[in-house]
Amino acid sequence: MNLPKRKLNRLAGYDYSQNNAYFITVCVKGKSHILWNAVDHSTTVSIDDIPLSKIGNFADAAINNISQFYPNACVEKYAIMPNHIHMILLLTENSGSAARSPTVSTIINQLKGFITKQVGYSIWQTSFYDHIIRNDEEHRLVWDYIDANPINWRDDHKFGS
Repeated sequence: MNLPKRKLNRLAGYDYSQNNAYFITVCVKGKSHILWNAVDHSTTVSIDDIPLSKIGNFADAAINNISQFYPNACVEKYAIMPNHIHMILLLTENSGSAARSPTVSTIINQLKGFITKQVGYSIWQTSFYDHIIRNDEEHRLVWDYIDANPINWRDDHKFGS
């Protein structure tokens, strides 16, 4: 029996443990809106006033603790949306350590696993989206996109229910 082959989500041959900034999107299974408390679609939401649910608060705490587990990793910017998370993950040199730096996949899988453990069941789609940020202009565009995402959530047809 021939099963369909799963599309590779990562850039072939690229070392995802090297110093760089990465735009990451992690999505909830079935596009379920479980990361925010219920919000009226006419409500304007800002990046500083996101109505996180209990699960959203687990995600927020986990994101803010990434650097404790991975000293060479820093989440520069993030937004928790009703059914997905956007972030800029910055990997820097693993100074003073002989250990190999973790890959983006290792860090994101650990993040998803930690939140799953807190919730008691898996809420995540199997994989995640990444984009290697290649220059300052891309970095600024991604930063601005993340900032604007909560404001524009009502119009988001890609991630909407």
